[in-house]
Amino acid sequence: MGNLFVVGFNEPHQAEEVRLKLQKLEGEGLLDLADVVVAVKDEAGKVRLHRAGNLLAEGAPFHGFCGSLANLIFMNATAGVTSGALVDVGITDRFMKELATVLIPSRSTLFVLTRKPTPDKDRVLEEVKGLGGKIFMTSLSHEDEARLQAALNATKSANP
Repeated sequence: MGNLFVVGFNEPHQAEEVRLKLQKLEGEGLLDLADVVVAVKDEAGKVRLHRAGNLLAEGAPFHGFCGSLANLIFMNATAGVTSGALVDVGITDRFMKELATVLIPSRSTLFVLTRKPTPDKDRVLEEVKGLGGKIFMTSLSHEDEARLQAALNATKSANP
């Protein structure tokens, strides 16, 4: 079974940079991405969703899931309410309030759905080390979520 991740970033292009990194890891066989969506709120207050190109060439059952979920989340966050459909997938009022703090101009959010867990967690954690971001929601265990957040927050060592 795959995992869902929602990660907020302080910079408008940061989520896109992480998306590109994740696609690179997929190309190396470390991740199996079902869907990836980047959301950015512009200066006019409009949230724009950007999808990764051709992740689902074979028509996987998750096609469009993150985009649809992201639309539903952002509509509800803007209205300040949590619908029954969101509660059914574990999205609470607390989550919506936290997400609203990211939904300001010049910030971005990344929605990632994987098809299956990664075979090499340590390598993926090393690859995402220092990329920043705050995990708002994930289907990972508490222990794995803490390890991922620690990696995102870590200072990336300079390459020799």
